[in-house]
Amino acid sequence: MRIFGDSISGNCLKVKWTADHLGLTYDWVETDVLKAATRTAEFLAMNPAGQVPAIILEGGRPLAQSNAIILYLAEGSALIPADAYERARMLEWMFWEQYSHEPYVAVARFQVRFQGKSVADLEPRIVERGKAALRRIEDGLAASSFLVGDHVSLADVALVAYTREAEDGGFRLADYPKVQAWIGRVEKALKII
Repeated sequence: MRIFGDSISGNCLKVKWTADHLGLTYDWVETDVLKAATRTAEFLAMNPAGQVPAIILEGGRPLAQSNAIILYLAEGSALIPADAYERARMLEWMFWEQYSHEPYVAVARFQVRFQGKSVADLEPRIVERGKAALRRIEDGLAASSFLVGDHVSLADVALVAYTREAEDGGFRLADYPKVQAWIGRVEKALKII
């Protein structure tokens, strides 16, 4: 298996961490988004969306989109709850992550850290919704150690990637003590410290 990813991307790191946690063998192909490596004819032939992460499975089948990839890799593992309701809750968090977390927390991080914007110059809506996303995680951790019960799941993998880097986008993780503690637990469970 080959994983095409950019090491600055939380979406790509989700795939790497999942593969590493599961002990899967793969070749990492560093694919620099800032240098338009996803816009080459060769890359676009593999993934017409022109995005990383993308993987090439044994036999040559491609697969893209971080959460689809980690679901595929973790099939049958403890990262996916066996209980149907808990599995659905995991998916609920994963869908929410791509729609209500990543577009704000990750975008703020990218604009500040890689585009050189000041936090004060971020669009106020991005900051407001990023804070709301972090608050949602904080509230979601009120009754359990992880997002779905007391064991790490793909919900945690999906959300920790950009949450742990939120301060790069101007968000104060100290304002979310349950989130800070959860980040440490997830990093320890996945051995990404």
